[in-house]
Amino acid sequence: MIILASQSPRRRDLLSLITSQFDIRPANVDETPLFGESGEDLVRRLASLKARKIASGADQKDLVIGSDTIVSINGSTLQKPKNFEDFLHMIGLLSDATHQVYTGICVVLGSKCLNQVVRTDVTLRALSLKEQTDYWKTAEPLDKAGGYGIQGLAARFVTAIHGSYTNIVGLPLVELEELMNRAK
Repeated sequence: MIILASQSPRRRDLLSLITSQFDIRPANVDETPLFGESGEDLVRRLASLKARKIASGADQKDLVIGSDTIVSINGSTLQKPKNFEDFLHMIGLLSDATHQVYTGICVVLGSKCLNQVVRTDVTLRALSLKEQTDYWKTAEPLDKAGGYGIQGLAARFVTAIHGSYTNIVGLPLVELEELMNRAK
């Protein structure tokens, strides 16, 4: 059996493009960054922590997938906005700039634990304060790293992508499928 250690509907939808046979078991872990931890290291650690937590209670034959995504700009890690002011700060940093989206993926099968971090560069056009406020009012930014969802209304803000689109959504499919095949 394949188990996705996430409650993200976006990750569920993406994984269903690889396989229709999987179970969802969210792994509730502390996602607080460690002091001095880079965004890349954070998503690697959290993906592994989530996959290992669920794998510890699963059958040894189950393949468990953990994942975590963050947005980074100029060395600053942006997770989900806490409130409107936090969102305005985040989207202000991203407006008219190129940032990085990092997703850590981890596949655990028995004693095997394989992980990888995927990076995609994304450029947003300049956004007015009205556009930022109107976007916030849609509620879409609430549960999104960096305060935006490329698969939704924010798609109209994106001027360039260099790398994996599915990575930005939260689950890089090419790399995930490669890890799953290597684990078997």
